[in-house]
Amino acid sequence: MKVFVVGGGGREHAIVWKLSQSPKIDQIYCAPGNPGISELAECVPISVSDIEKLADFAIKEQIDITFVGPEEPLLKGIVNYFKQQGLAVFGPSKEAAMIEGSKAFAKELMLKYHIPTAKYAVFTNYQEALAYVRLEGAPIVIKADGLAAGKGVVVAKNMKEAEGALQNIMEESVFGSAGARVVIEEYLEGEEMTLLAFVNGTTVKPMVPAQDHKPIFNGDQGPNTGGMGTYAPLPHIDVSIVNRIISEIVVPTAKALVEEGCPFEGILYTGLMLTKEGPKVIEYNARFGDPETQVVLPLLETDLVEIIISSLSRELENIEVKWKDASAVCVVMASAGYPGIYERGKEIKGLDLVHSPAIVFHAGTSKKNSEIITNGGRVLGITAIGKDLKEARDLAYQSVGKISFEGAHFRTDIGSKAFH
Repeated sequence: MKVFVVGGGGREHAIVWKLSQSPKIDQIYCAPGNPGISELAECVPISVSDIEKLADFAIKEQIDITFVGPEEPLLKGIVNYFKQQGLAVFGPSKEAAMIEGSKAFAKELMLKYHIPTAKYAVFTNYQEALAYVRLEGAPIVIKADGLAAGKGVVVAKNMKEAEGALQNIMEESVFGSAGARVVIEEYLEGEEMTLLAFVNGTTVKPMVPAQDHKPIFNGDQGPNTGGMGTYAPLPHIDVSIVNRIISEIVVPTAKALVEEGCPFEGILYTGLMLTKEGPKVIEYNARFGDPETQVVLPLLETDLVEIIISSLSRELENIEVKWKDASAVCVVMASAGYPGIYERGKEIKGLDLVHSPAIVFHAGTSKKNSEIITNGGRVLGITAIGKDLKEARDLAYQSVGKISFEGAHFRTDIGSKAFH
């Protein structure tokens, strides 16, 4: 088989890495890919948003299956377009991807189908939003409605932060049109976790739970990022809680989308807060999370291609998805200044010193002559697998210690919540 992966970040490197282990695949292409991906797949210089060019390539190369990694092409309707061209593509339709594309759409869906989430209100008028925030008080959560590359959420600890966030999003349009509408939510207390699932219509095959670390600094301090590291599974979260999330949240969400006439096919990401009242949804994504993919896929025992084929042929309920009895930890190495302004073009050293069972996933890198250089805020995700969380964590940090680039920084407490 020939498989085509759309995307070029750490998530797509993990997807390509997993697909490359399948005996069913002869050739993997990736657009646009990155230097890490190029060791496993043929990289094609097409932008993820150039849907017609991507489809033309899939037709020309007689691609058997296209796997869409990032949210942007999903919300632009890549799946709809590929299907119109008679191409097999794995991912949700434009309509189903709205569960990520509009936070207001997701909140309205949860309200209608009684899926537990934070109390909220939606505003397009700055003065009305400001009045609501002043009425509710802080801490409070302010979200740009549309896509903002994982950075459109502000957890305001006090009124000054809340008012500043509204000013930035609505008046100064720091997230562009994504902030024309805001969702303001009650602040939920508890521990965060992510549950990814393979979904086709009402069939849900959950993955192992993972926990992302969004703030830039240790102890969850500082501004939010796209994710500074993650681990899976979560030994300190009881299996009964995970089962409750599946039965009370993930399955009802899949059924709700079917009811609404936009059945979901692909990877559904549910971001959750484990509150005193029980698990509540913080957000949905319509695709694999980044960096959660970098720990979940290494633990997957079943051939990923077989899962995709079974989903595309409406047989997902008949496949058994198996997981390794092991743990994985991913530590993200970021550029100096991230998530703010950062420099690119720093030479990365020591990549050749990291060996299995650790894996280096490239997130923001490029090649200059024969050197690998930094080309993003989150540069690398160093994943290690161990028999338990402690072993995986030790190995991940040992591997991080072998790699260097100017200004590199990373959190040193990934996975520590499991030990408290």
